[in-house]
Amino acid sequence: MAYTPNENRYESIAYNRCGNSGLKLPAISLGLWNNFGGEDVFENQRKMIRKAFDLGITHFDLANNYGPPPGSAEENFRRILEKDFAGYRDEMVISTKAGFTMWPGPYGDWGSKKYLVASLDQSLKRMGLDYVDIFYHHRPDSETPLEETMAALDLIVRQGKALYVGISNYNAEDTEKAIDILERQGTPFIIHQASYSMLNRWVEDGLTDLLSKRGAGCIAFVPLAQGLLTDKYLNGIPADSRAAKQYIRSLNEKDVSPDVIEKVQQLNEVARDRGQSLAQMALVWVLREKAVFSALIGASKVSQIEENVKALEKPDFTEAEIDRIEEILR
Repeated sequence: MAYTPNENRYESIAYNRCGNSGLKLPAISLGLWNNFGGEDVFENQRKMIRKAFDLGITHFDLANNYGPPPGSAEENFRRILEKDFAGYRDEMVISTKAGFTMWPGPYGDWGSKKYLVASLDQSLKRMGLDYVDIFYHHRPDSETPLEETMAALDLIVRQGKALYVGISNYNAEDTEKAIDILERQGTPFIIHQASYSMLNRWVEDGLTDLLSKRGAGCIAFVPLAQGLLTDKYLNGIPADSRAAKQYIRSLNEKDVSPDVIEKVQQLNEVARDRGQSLAQMALVWVLREKAVFSALIGASKVSQIEENVKALEKPDFTEAEIDRIEEILR
């Protein structure tokens, strides 16, 4: 059966302006980092993208290396676009990135102009697109001059292969340098994709203030701390959890210490008193930060997307709630 989007999809979610640009992003965006690769069930991927769009999530975030295998998330996304969204491209914000290892040799990694331009060309072919809405440099490169990396982003915009550009995983100092370079080149910097959650607050040490001052904004990835800020870890580490899988470098058993579990349990009590799940509270908590205009979620099933969007029904905190959360996190 052909897919027909929910006609009321724009009524259930907030859209926030991306810095000083004209671009607006939904308060919750969907990332395809996990569960959209070649080893995952395609029909489940398709259901999740459909549900996200029906709920007003218009921003879909990818990278060249998302899979596994690398590139397969972009390939699967193309299949979903062709099957369900051929007439809705202009209602979608599609982003991708390059900066991590994608192919062998000296030209398939980091931040050279050769790598970034070639990688985006490959990503566009995999997704069947003429352009992406946002293209990011995925991580800093200490060996390539920052001027060259930013020149590549400037070139990509001038070629029409991306409408906007940003960076990810940069500290505040290097972010300001990147903004200055792009400003001189005439390509506005509008977005920084950074890890940010209740358990990972490094962006508050200068980065968010910088972004606000320079007319840019932040989209927060892993706002649920790879699942730690859900009900999954309230009683320890489940055997089927991400932390139990030692081959996943981003979250291992060592990250789930008794101290962390205790904090998560106390935060869950605050969320319960608010009438929210812990995950819902964690999402609206990152959106409290004035520089953060979207929280980038991942999902393995449709129900997770539905639960996360419901978080926006209760976005405000009382002073007492904020004080209690800060006490727990300290």
